[in-house]
Amino acid sequence: MNVRVVREGAALPRRASQGAAGHDLFAAEDVLLPARGRVLVPTGIAIGLPPHCEAQVRPRSGLALHEGVEAHFGTIDADYRGEILVLLFSLREDDYLVHRGERIAQLVVQPTLEAVFVEGELDATDRGEGGFGHTGR
Repeated sequence: MNVRVVREGAALPRRASQGAAGHDLFAAEDVLLPARGRVLVPTGIAIGLPPHCEAQVRPRSGLALHEGVEAHFGTIDADYRGEILVLLFSLREDDYLVHRGERIAQLVVQPTLEAVFVEGELDATDRGEGGFGHTGR
């Protein structure tokens, strides 16, 4: 997949292990994340997804567990060619400095299906309209 570097020294996405589903995304510059706040962190890269694919920006569990910093889930569409930005949220009581080169999120590329919505009757299922906790805790 083609990657365009839009900020000097930006790191390309890469997997932390051979079996990893996601490719780590890295901060392209130092950014201050305020306590209990949110901030957009540039990655310094843009990607060229093929048609019928999406890239999902997902949190890194280690960053959430160890630092109290979570990436917001996001979708990059196949026709987007701009810089990937990661929205980080702080659960911390103090500010957190995101360092250039730090792993801040992961990117998972998935195929997508094109859906065409047509008004009509729905088929019956065992679940029916049960939602939001209908199966218990």
